[in-house]
Amino acid sequence: MDADATAEELRFRPAAARRGAGAAALKKELIERGVRFLLPSYSDMHGASKAKMVPISHFDRMMEGSELFTGAALDGVPQEVHEEEVAAHPDPDSCMILPWQPDIAWFASNLRCRGAPFEACSRNILGRVRARAAEMGYGMNLGTEIEFFVFREPEDDGLATVSGKPHLNKPAYDVSRLLDNFHWIGDLVDAMNGLGWGVYSFDHEDAIGQFEIDFDYADALTMADRFVFFRRLADEMARRHGCFASFMPKPMSNYSGSGSHYNMSLYDIADGRNLFGDAADPRGNGMSELGYRFIAGLLRHLPAIVAVTAPSVNSYKRLIIQGSMSGYTWAPVFRCYGGNNRTNSLRIPLAGDRIELRATDPMCNPYLGAAMVLAAGLEGVEEALDPGEPRAGNLYRKTPDELAAEGIEMLPRTLADALDAFEADPLSRTVFGPDMYEAWLSYKRQEWLDYMNHVSDWETDRYLRFY
Repeated sequence: MDADATAEELRFRPAAARRGAGAAALKKELIERGVRFLLPSYSDMHGASKAKMVPISHFDRMMEGSELFTGAALDGVPQEVHEEEVAAHPDPDSCMILPWQPDIAWFASNLRCRGAPFEACSRNILGRVRARAAEMGYGMNLGTEIEFFVFREPEDDGLATVSGKPHLNKPAYDVSRLLDNFHWIGDLVDAMNGLGWGVYSFDHEDAIGQFEIDFDYADALTMADRFVFFRRLADEMARRHGCFASFMPKPMSNYSGSGSHYNMSLYDIADGRNLFGDAADPRGNGMSELGYRFIAGLLRHLPAIVAVTAPSVNSYKRLIIQGSMSGYTWAPVFRCYGGNNRTNSLRIPLAGDRIELRATDPMCNPYLGAAMVLAAGLEGVEEALDPGEPRAGNLYRKTPDELAAEGIEMLPRTLADALDAFEADPLSRTVFGPDMYEAWLSYKRQEWLDYMNHVSDWETDRYLRFY
């Protein structure tokens, strides 16, 4: 243990500190830290954490897959009611003690059924793509820039932000509003750092009551686990102060929406070396040829990827050029890439050793999103694809004719359009497997139909007394 660590830090020491130590050592450590109960968690289609609570006296049985679940009771665990249950097999390296309830430990789990990995398990889906990458000698590191809103419980006049100050048209980076929220966001950042996530900055974003927290990247599986856990963690920390965290991409029509940009790089599994950086890049972005091929694979499949990384009806109300009080929404709407230029959906930041996919939002299932981008990128590598020249300038200002002349297409405008692209792209079924592919499409098509059949306030305001 770190001699300089505080008692609070030791309580939340991350699983990485004991990685590879084995289940017996983990059990001993948890008991010593006062853990009484365990959550062998897995994700449904939406990336929501599901589990049973297990007393620590049953730790050994739990680690062997004792906890069974009826898949037919869940979204996106495609089973019929008569089928054998799925079993959660916890990953000991994923263990995290709940910062808000330190007598409970959470585990990310893989599902198994009939003695084999369950094909439609989100974590297994990412695992299959990672195994393919490893066969090629690659691993993928992933960082996420998670944006989210925090509100007080709804009042008679609608959603209320924590800060009582008058709203600003351009509240991005506002110190006053950040400090007004420091009572809960400070607790959240302390908890994240106690888990070893390495928070390096956080700020008030472009919408009132919207925040972004940036923390260290990790391998894709670890980051997906943390993404799932973060949504629970942020809400719990906000609720301690009478608020709640929302990961709805666009809760207010006149402000910018929330993204959760994926920052990706391939590394050499032999030595961990980043393979995307190249200071001699002739295109001037500090990107290696391998990185450009990865980008080309992403561009080929981007419409289908967006169906997974922007998975809700509401997601596409964020993916527009204008529509916020501060002017541009900063959202990605074009199927193109470029350097340090936020009007591209795929951006190469200044360091040049990673790729940022901006068409993601915090409602995505991070396992499925990471699986799609990794599979698409690997295809670009295998086929030595070229993405063409990077796009410069403010693409938002170009006319439709100018965009067409440059061969720049729009991303899907609605969930229905994205699902059409997902269904038409063979990569989707290859990555998801037939069962999850069918379950995903069926659920999301119904979600779109439910939305289309709903009569909204906008419609009644506009049409009820039209004549």
